[in-house]
Amino acid sequence: MSAAIAETRLPFPLVARGKVRDVYDVGGDRLLMVATDRISAFDVVLPQPIPGKGEVLTQITAWWLARLGDITPNHLISADPAAIVAAVPELEASYDVWARRSMLVRRTTPVPIECVVRGYLAGSAWAEYRKHGTLAGEPLPEGLAESDRLDPPIFSPATKAVEGHDENITFAEVRRKVGDTLAEELRRRSLAIYERGREIAAEVGIIIADTKFEFGLLPDGTLLLIDEVLTPDSSRFWPKEHYTPGRSQPSLDKQPVRDFLETLVERGEWNKQPPPPDLPDDVVEATSARYREVFRRLTGFALEAFPAHDPAAAPLPREAT
Repeated sequence: MSAAIAETRLPFPLVARGKVRDVYDVGGDRLLMVATDRISAFDVVLPQPIPGKGEVLTQITAWWLARLGDITPNHLISADPAAIVAAVPELEASYDVWARRSMLVRRTTPVPIECVVRGYLAGSAWAEYRKHGTLAGEPLPEGLAESDRLDPPIFSPATKAVEGHDENITFAEVRRKVGDTLAEELRRRSLAIYERGREIAAEVGIIIADTKFEFGLLPDGTLLLIDEVLTPDSSRFWPKEHYTPGRSQPSLDKQPVRDFLETLVERGEWNKQPPPPDLPDDVVEATSARYREVFRRLTGFALEAFPAHDPAAAPLPREAT
């Protein structure tokens, strides 16, 4: 496997260092968003990075954005390393650190809402339904089981937490926070993007159970889709061949990490609080392979062969055999 990148230090002002991304101000109202190979679980960043993970998140986002332009404009200028160097020549010296894991984007003012769309009853949605019979504060039909499909999908917004878990809120609260017009547009675009993503992913036997989007505003008020889109980190991807309602589902993301950590918790060897335990080599390798496989399955390309210069040129997937 290629060397993993846990942290970057580029010659530009650091705007933010999140659980995964290092964001730099590269001038001219542009940002460079670098997806490192850091991985978190239970809101804790783990000591070992996952080789290839950041590249998967960046290139899969670019692949999706090339297929969503008729639904919403977005902030991406380019994820092509050659185009990024041409636009920001100072990055050439650090090319190996950021190439193929970075997006040059337009700077926006983020809308303080996590635009979650749920197409299946899982995770915190299932927990809310079991307790209250609702999702995002709205009643659902009685008798639903864990992992049941929701038709139509439900816009289930949340507040954006700087640390810890986001908090689910009702659509009425979104209206109060951002106004009626913007709230309605966030919901409309989010549901349309999810429907497009669900249809495309189904062609290769991937169920997108739920996902979250972020939006930002330009100074002139233009609303753009920002950050990562329909990735294994921002979405719950299930293999269709293993889908069975009435239980939790295996996922195509960091499942090996979760399984390892849950075993430690069951043994009383970790309490889900910092400091986190080290990940064994086999867990790191299995997780890297999982991210690469979902990328190949969705785009039809091995990660190293993906045409970062033109993600729109990558063909739409066809049903996996």
